[in-house]
Amino acid sequence: MAITAVRIDGRLLHGQVANMWTNVVGATRIMVIDNEVAVSPVAKAGIKLAKPAGVNLSILNEERAANNIVAGRYDSQKVFILVKRPAVLLKLIADGVPIKVVNVGNMSQSDETKPLTSSINLVPQDVADFNELHKLGVKLTAQMVPSDPLLDLMDLLKKF
Repeated sequence: MAITAVRIDGRLLHGQVANMWTNVVGATRIMVIDNEVAVSPVAKAGIKLAKPAGVNLSILNEERAANNIVAGRYDSQKVFILVKRPAVLLKLIADGVPIKVVNVGNMSQSDETKPLTSSINLVPQDVADFNELHKLGVKLTAQMVPSDPLLDLMDLLKKF
């Protein structure tokens, strides 16, 4: 399977991802991987509204996504994976999904988070998860939109 891109974005699929990122990465399928969204008809309906024309969409829980990818269900497609948090990617990798590069876009602010950039807000577990992904050889970048400079997330975390 051709995983063309993996992005962490707390908003999952929305206008910016649908209109900019999907074209830039050349995706033929967007795969939203989130355990809560996968069982919420309302959340799934909102995501489906943002899907660009001509692009396939899967909204799956972590286990089903990993099983489908490892089984080769998307081997003929260019898949763009979207998740909310880095912990999901660690689970996917543990389940055999080959993830080499991850772009971090937007991780929303909450009472528990601390800002890394104007659009990336982290809890301590996110930092630990990013460090683990890095140890596994995953290249981690930060870029909100394709026209922004591509930053090395690990360099940013050194100052965190």
